[in-house]
Amino acid sequence: MCFTQNFWSFLIGGIANGFLYALIALGYTLVYGVLQLINFAHSEVFMSGGFAGYFVLNAVIGNSHPSGVDSVLLVILGTAAGAVGGATIAYLLERVAYRPLRRRKAPRLAFLISAIGASYFLYNLAGKEFGRNAVSMPAAYTNGTVFTVFGAQVQTYYVVIAIAAMIMLLVLDRIVAATRLGRGIRAVAQDAETASLMGVNIDRVIAQTFILGGILGGAAGFLFGLSSGVVYTMGFTPALKAFTAAVLGGIGNIRGAMLGGLLLGIFENLGVTCAPTEWRDVIAFGILVLVLIIRPTGILGERLGRSA
Repeated sequence: MCFTQNFWSFLIGGIANGFLYALIALGYTLVYGVLQLINFAHSEVFMSGGFAGYFVLNAVIGNSHPSGVDSVLLVILGTAAGAVGGATIAYLLERVAYRPLRRRKAPRLAFLISAIGASYFLYNLAGKEFGRNAVSMPAAYTNGTVFTVFGAQVQTYYVVIAIAAMIMLLVLDRIVAATRLGRGIRAVAQDAETASLMGVNIDRVIAQTFILGGILGGAAGFLFGLSSGVVYTMGFTPALKAFTAAVLGGIGNIRGAMLGGLLLGIFENLGVTCAPTEWRDVIAFGILVLVLIIRPTGILGERLGRSA
């Protein structure tokens, strides 16, 4: 009975969460596609985007109460600030934590240790500079019910996430599928050595790939902060769930990351319709274990170079 009563409410919330997971997961899957490595510092890219959006909105809004067109412009501004913040940190990570190791042909374990070290450095730096307590994002809009679906309320926050995420996901898909940068990314993902012989600048493509992932992850950090606020620890759980989403869809597959994010958000939300919400994370990470056991390649299971 509880499942049928709450189904639509939890489904709508799950789709909104799923869009956020998809945006973060794309950062993992893009980097994995070109380097065959998991960027475990991506959680701090997400966190950086949240703080960047917070500081910009806090400076612009102040004590005012925006509405209408102003609210739309403020959401766009905050999303752009988050994207720039995330892209900046992602680019610095590539230059400092990855490129020197790549040029020295370091073993893969060195990349993993470097990523974890960079993650903890940024994590603690943010805690020192921005404080250890969560702060609320300035209100860019009034969060009310926009419409209902079978009695379930669809709030402004859900609409903002859905619109922003769908635009960014569609733009990324077109970039990878139909631009020179996208061809370079796919070429490096499929065979970096051959791509280099064909004139592709490997370092530049990898840096641009990090930036693309950082844009999506940083924007997701801002969108997440609109509801939950921002704090230096905010990236840990969402990033782990996004990694689960990337594995679920097929790590290294762009459309797989999108699909995996949406499915994970829906599954974890529907899983607590008749159970305590404390089970949400258990369900999410249980899905990761099941996917690794049953289908390690994920639902679509193809690498970036062959699937995009």
